[in-house]
Amino acid sequence: MISRRDFLQAAMAASAIYGGSAFGNWSRLAAQQAMTQDDLLSFDSSGNVTLIHITDIHAQLVPVWFREPEINLGVGAVQGEPPHLTGQDFLRRYGIEANSPLQYALSYPDFAALARSYGRMGGADRIATVVKAIRAERPDALLLDGGDTWQGSLTALRTEGRDMVDVFNALGTDAMTSHWEFTLGIDRVTEIVENELGHPFLGANIFDAEWDEPAYEPYKMFERGGAQIAVIGQAFPYMPIANPGYMFPGLSFGVREERMAEVVTEARAAGAEAVVVLSHNGFDVDRKMAANVPGIDVILTGHTHDALPEPVLVGRTHLIASGSHGKFVSRLDLDVQGGEVKSVAHKLIPIFADVIAPDPEMTALVEGHRAPFQAELSEVLGQTESLLYRRGNFNGTWDDLICQALLEEREADIALSPGFRWGASVLPGQDITREDLMNATAMSYPEAYRTEMTGEMLHTIMEDVADNLFHPDPYYQQGGDMVRVGGMGYRIDITRPQGSRITEMTLLKTGEAIDPARTYVVAGWASVNPEVEGPPIWDVVESHIKRQGTVSVSPNDSVRVVTG
Repeated sequence: MISRRDFLQAAMAASAIYGGSAFGNWSRLAAQQAMTQDDLLSFDSSGNVTLIHITDIHAQLVPVWFREPEINLGVGAVQGEPPHLTGQDFLRRYGIEANSPLQYALSYPDFAALARSYGRMGGADRIATVVKAIRAERPDALLLDGGDTWQGSLTALRTEGRDMVDVFNALGTDAMTSHWEFTLGIDRVTEIVENELGHPFLGANIFDAEWDEPAYEPYKMFERGGAQIAVIGQAFPYMPIANPGYMFPGLSFGVREERMAEVVTEARAAGAEAVVVLSHNGFDVDRKMAANVPGIDVILTGHTHDALPEPVLVGRTHLIASGSHGKFVSRLDLDVQGGEVKSVAHKLIPIFADVIAPDPEMTALVEGHRAPFQAELSEVLGQTESLLYRRGNFNGTWDDLICQALLEEREADIALSPGFRWGASVLPGQDITREDLMNATAMSYPEAYRTEMTGEMLHTIMEDVADNLFHPDPYYQQGGDMVRVGGMGYRIDITRPQGSRITEMTLLKTGEAIDPARTYVVAGWASVNPEVEGPPIWDVVESHIKRQGTVSVSPNDSVRVVTG
């Protein structure tokens, strides 16, 4: 893996080969707080092929607040390397000015104050403006969707993804891959792919489990700028582990590194002069795949929600991370000549909703989909004195609030909330609307269970989840962030092997150590097991918020993290 220092030296010595990033120019403009739409969209066009990448929008059609993580730990060789940098370390790495729009967009310090200065980000109508502006200059630009598109909002849940399908069709999407799409159930996915979707649904690593043969198109060849561009789809590899396998029976997934190598070879043999992998692996999995599979020019990475203002170079493969929730769109210009990529120019475009003008046609489409649900979306459930956010390796305040609701409403000793990365933020002093709550909970298996577990079982669960996040081999990192816990504290040493990372588990209400032999009442939600009973989590949290009126979530100091 090349370091940033080595990358910069290589770029200076061979910029004609590797191209560059437009980050520096608009970084200075942003630091001066003088942004305009033209500044955000300005780009020194190069080459003959343009790619536009958006990923992990999680059904957010209107501008949102979304706080970037405070903790994003890497293990082994990637510790302290992008994207495993946060806060001041991240800002120093990329030369971002304090209190600038870029600090607000890309990092977490002073988020609430900066959010009030710079406004919400994202929105499908602002994204449409960006896409149309790029295509006005480069009409044949490829728009590629990295997945996690059809899930994550009240409207997507109610319409079974139809609102998102219509919007991405209207954007002129050229291809997509997938993850949470499959939690709509295989019948609905099939209906969309066969009858509603206006572009290829790619997944080289998705197989029919019975016949052991590809279940979806592995790649699509596009002719752009006189060159043949192969776009290979790589769906989330760990579907039956991270999500309920009963929702998509008959399908098998996996990283399938050998399969990727075969498809790259096949695409090259079919005339591909550039190979682009549209991936939902997660950044570190893609980093390993880039090192192990030759012939990939660009990996458009997704799943881990990382937003990086520069590509990460692995050999000759450029890894592009475009963030989540519609906050960013990436543009890449490739110079493809003589059967190979000569250079790559890149820009991560922040979608500042108060700077980028909404596209009227997309605004009308979005409003049409939201209109039947507007009363629900705008209903006020309560207020918050605290910033509510989710993203980060450990507990965020949204999940702390969910855990508080589970403890009280379900009369439990301990609460568990999954380490989901999706879920927009709510600023202190704001109303909490039903839309806010659904943005953090909208999914197709929301049942809030209540069960009994021994202390030994709790420890096993915690160790399994920790291994999915902190296993030293990225191909074994199979989940989201760490499970959020209410009512229990613990110590985690991420450098230890599985089975010995989690210690000092403590029942907070008594201060006593968790007894492996004792049984505890545990409440949670989003179980991957079939036939789970319980009210939907949004009902549980709504009841809690309404009883509180105004919620306040104290800083969570019950998890002690050891990194080495």
